[in-house]
Amino acid sequence: MPAPPRPDSYDKTVALVLQGGGALGSYQAGVYEALAQSDYLPDWVAGISIGAINAAIIAGNPPEQRVDRLRRFWDGITAPPPLFPAWIGAWVAEGPRRQLGAASALLFGQAGFFAPLRPESWLLGQTPVSYYDTAALKGTLEALVDFDLLNSRHAPRLSVGAVNVRSGNFAYFDSAAIPLRPEHIMASGALPPGFPAIEIDGEHYWDGGLVSNTPLQYVLTKIPRRSRLTFQVDVFHASGPLPTNLSEVTEREKDIRYSSRTRAATGIMRETHDVRHNINTLWDKLPQELRDTPEGRFLYNYGCVTTMDIAQLIYRPAEEQGSAKDYEFSRGTMLQRWAQGRADAEATLAASPWLAAMPPELGARTFDVAGDLQRAREAAGEG
Repeated sequence: MPAPPRPDSYDKTVALVLQGGGALGSYQAGVYEALAQSDYLPDWVAGISIGAINAAIIAGNPPEQRVDRLRRFWDGITAPPPLFPAWIGAWVAEGPRRQLGAASALLFGQAGFFAPLRPESWLLGQTPVSYYDTAALKGTLEALVDFDLLNSRHAPRLSVGAVNVRSGNFAYFDSAAIPLRPEHIMASGALPPGFPAIEIDGEHYWDGGLVSNTPLQYVLTKIPRRSRLTFQVDVFHASGPLPTNLSEVTEREKDIRYSSRTRAATGIMRETHDVRHNINTLWDKLPQELRDTPEGRFLYNYGCVTTMDIAQLIYRPAEEQGSAKDYEFSRGTMLQRWAQGRADAEATLAASPWLAAMPPELGARTFDVAGDLQRAREAAGEG
């Protein structure tokens, strides 16, 4: 079904929040392809790890070029290595193909993204601090992202998260505060021990997913707050079957570990904003003598008049992807994930549940349209 037009009365700004997940990030690109054809183009894009790369490509290109640049990035990094027979993707069954794709990434890296350290890096007493080199990613970002545009007021705001290696503190690099360079994007995706830390202004940074895999909190709490519709794209799903082998155990562990962080952050943000909203409603009912107390002023500063809609888009593949799914970059799998991201986003836009009136007692609400549809099909026995 086509999406209903966005009414003029729906005046929330739009954000797109992209989490980490390596090869799973092509699902995010599919989501954006659907958003690009809607009335909900984001004015703020925030990402961590692979989400930071996708976010930079979106923010660093004019609207009419963003999907093409995303396609170029994902086509480029999923190209098979020279020693990898091209016929494998077409003729090998899906399960073995995924295993071969993961093995290829481990052995050869991914073109335009990362490559194994040269053998001499391990000789003559040298002590490498990673298994792969990501120098190629800088060239890829420079080719696909217009950083002059990204840092101008004509682009969506871009925020990417990373972790300071020495202090362990989380940091956001925000185009609203500083000019962003390829190094800021690379730092957000520098997952140890695979990838090396990235130096920025004398400090070294690792992947932001070590602390938080979603930048939702940053987007919803950054001052000044505005009423906002946020599309939060998650590539790890919470529920799944009981594992029956070690590969399934590893996959299930990853899903639980990363999805739990996102669910916890989303739940806290929703509850916190409900409290802010109700404080603001209560404030109007307080007599002046209570407003003038230290406690009253504290509550006033915590209250907020804004309301938040969070549309969740969660990658739920039809079958298990394997323990190596986050570094399985085969072209066929990438295309499947991209298509599912687009389909889930189109279903979400068609429903547009955020157009319903916000209940007066709520400050924030979440929607999971694709998940609701899947659960309805399962309840009807359709699988």
